[in-house]
Amino acid sequence: MSDINKIILIVLDSLGVGELPDAEKYNDAGSNTLKHIFENMDDDFVLENMGSLGLYNIVPSPYGYKPGKITGNYGKMATLSPAKDTTAGHWELSGIVLEKPFPTYPDGFPKELIEEFERRIGHKVLGNCVASGTEIIQRLGDEHRRTGYPIVYTSADSVFQIAAHENPDKFGGLKELHDVCKIAREMLVGEHAVGRVIARPFIGESGNYVRTSNRHDYSLSPVGKTVLDKIKNINGNVIAIGKIQDIFNDCGISIAYHTKGNSTGIKYTIDSIIEPKRAEYFPGGQQDISPDIDHFHKNLIFTNLVDFDMLWGHRRDVNSYAQGLKYFDRQLPFIMDAMSDNDILIITADHGCDPTYKKHTDHTREYVPLLVYGKNLKQNVNLGTRKTLSDVAQTIADIFELTPMKNGTSFKDDIL
Repeated sequence: MSDINKIILIVLDSLGVGELPDAEKYNDAGSNTLKHIFENMDDDFVLENMGSLGLYNIVPSPYGYKPGKITGNYGKMATLSPAKDTTAGHWELSGIVLEKPFPTYPDGFPKELIEEFERRIGHKVLGNCVASGTEIIQRLGDEHRRTGYPIVYTSADSVFQIAAHENPDKFGGLKELHDVCKIAREMLVGEHAVGRVIARPFIGESGNYVRTSNRHDYSLSPVGKTVLDKIKNINGNVIAIGKIQDIFNDCGISIAYHTKGNSTGIKYTIDSIIEPKRAEYFPGGQQDISPDIDHFHKNLIFTNLVDFDMLWGHRRDVNSYAQGLKYFDRQLPFIMDAMSDNDILIITADHGCDPTYKKHTDHTREYVPLLVYGKNLKQNVNLGTRKTLSDVAQTIADIFELTPMKNGTSFKDDIL
């Protein structure tokens, strides 16, 4: 398929579409992110453009809405990896299925691990518990500013999170926060190889601390060759938008945009569709790209829209999640109009985070949607229930005529 040179893969972070068969094992029985958002909205809440791609064929409207014509192809995908976190989901989309989950720490990190971390950074730490990121900074923010001790916490995900105030008091602000995160990443290997170390900066005053968008994820490198690596190895280009570069620890990435939220992520996606070389390499600002990125190379534009998860899913903010979906739906025609006749758009998610779920505020173990559109693709094809997110990677490899991935089944022949 040498005439297809650009695929746009957009991850609506946490948009699950119903519990997986093993959801109860993850304490997620009954979760369904999209269905429950629909049920909490009025009957005039319609995602018209995603609906035209087949969204309501995956999760029906509780009010009976059906689009007039389906111009896309649709299905849903299961996560095969034994995990429900960001890293596992994105790696599986790229072709890597985990054999075992990343370690988690429901009772906080081991005493000896924390003591070694404190020794290396020259500080005591606060917290060392499972906590909500918004709650723990209100609870420990004053003590952090008084002592200069960073706040360490985790969640149901495999994460080592470090929170600190951006404006230096006794702690060194953003720079020291990033420095101690790098130390943590160097330490957390072997049995303690968590998926991500996350810098969680915040601002504000006592009783009114607010996390900022200056977070940074320090991930492990993927344990195997991804479809991103294969594209880059043939002198193609992988344009990473949002936190994609962090999730893959820069492996297989040609160019990256780091964004402040969904709106800039969508803008950079559209800009990259129109002219991929108009992108910002991280770090260092605007670069001259060599060789020039043009439409003769194989280009994967890989976007993560994180606000659904970070701002609304974990915070159980159903209305804002719904309005975020509405905003993306309004922008979708601009994305589609920017595409050339042979471009392919894939919209999916990495896991669920049901904003109505009462048992916890973590990710939920769910199927994710699969919407596929192209101006010259077949229309209204039911792609069914796929066994793994890696079907996306296998399809990309198939379309770009790369060597097959280890995992996944291509749906190329269903859509072309």
